[in-house]
Amino acid sequence: MKKSVVKKSVQSFLDKKAKEKQKKEYVDSLLAVQAKDSSNILAVEPNADLDSAGLVSDSAGGESVAETPQLPTPEQLGISITTAYAGDTLRVTKGDTVDFPVTVSWNAGDGSVLVLPMSTANAKDVMQVAMSQESSRIVKDGHEMAQITFNYKIVVQEEGLSLVPAMRFEIPTQMGQSLYLRSEPVVVSATNSIDTLVTVLGIVFALFWVVVFIWRMRRRSKVKTVRNSLKIALYAIREHMMILKQRVNVADSREWLLELEGVCKEFVALRLGRDASKVNLDYLVKDGKLEGWERLVDEFAHARYGGGKRDGFENKETWKQAMQLMGLKEED
Repeated sequence: MKKSVVKKSVQSFLDKKAKEKQKKEYVDSLLAVQAKDSSNILAVEPNADLDSAGLVSDSAGGESVAETPQLPTPEQLGISITTAYAGDTLRVTKGDTVDFPVTVSWNAGDGSVLVLPMSTANAKDVMQVAMSQESSRIVKDGHEMAQITFNYKIVVQEEGLSLVPAMRFEIPTQMGQSLYLRSEPVVVSATNSIDTLVTVLGIVFALFWVVVFIWRMRRRSKVKTVRNSLKIALYAIREHMMILKQRVNVADSREWLLELEGVCKEFVALRLGRDASKVNLDYLVKDGKLEGWERLVDEFAHARYGGGKRDGFENKETWKQAMQLMGLKEED
């Protein structure tokens, strides 16, 4: 009985040693394969838990045999795939050739990666007419990333909605197995070129009228501002004329006429858009720009050079004539 127990313990110990030796030989063989690879194309590390992923026990003989380890996913290796229109609708014109880029990226420090396209962009109403690829490197979040961009040129042959299918890619590894990537399908909305032209013309037409409307509103606002300024200036001239009427019988006739001449100059300057200090009524009458002002201007000249006292009723008649020529009324 004791001999049987010892024999079983020894056998268990020997089996354990044999399994550990076989694990070591398997790991050494994988490392040797990786050391021989000079191209550095995606070397995948073996799973450390070889009991579950690398070795299995033979139920009949109790011995362990090697099994191909489970490969990690592309996401676990830092490999990603993106399309320019993922999550959005690609809007095109029927019959036009458009670019549809798909990019595979990975950490540049991991070496080069061989990426093989396994599908086309052909689908219902969508035809692939060409495909090219370009390698590049970028810096993202402080890390240098290598990437390969596959640029598919596609033509949408019918109006309406269609779908660019998912693009599939294969990445061979040293383990004899391959990793597979798959992009997201993209919805395409195609319109007729005539419809597009009509839409563009409609937008241009609408923008034109918006600009015209804004211009007219600004012009009206400017005209309104000018009219208000003129109205205020005319009101001030009328108030000055009403003060002169009240002083017609008490003021010195010569000074009164010269003051009336100054008010008339203000009115003419306002009408001609000039500075009142630069207005000469005599020259304007001779040039024919103040028709009907001849008699009034003569009275102003007589007051300046001839002098002499005048009765109040005469000055009042002059005042009435000036009011008439300026288009002003006594009543508001």
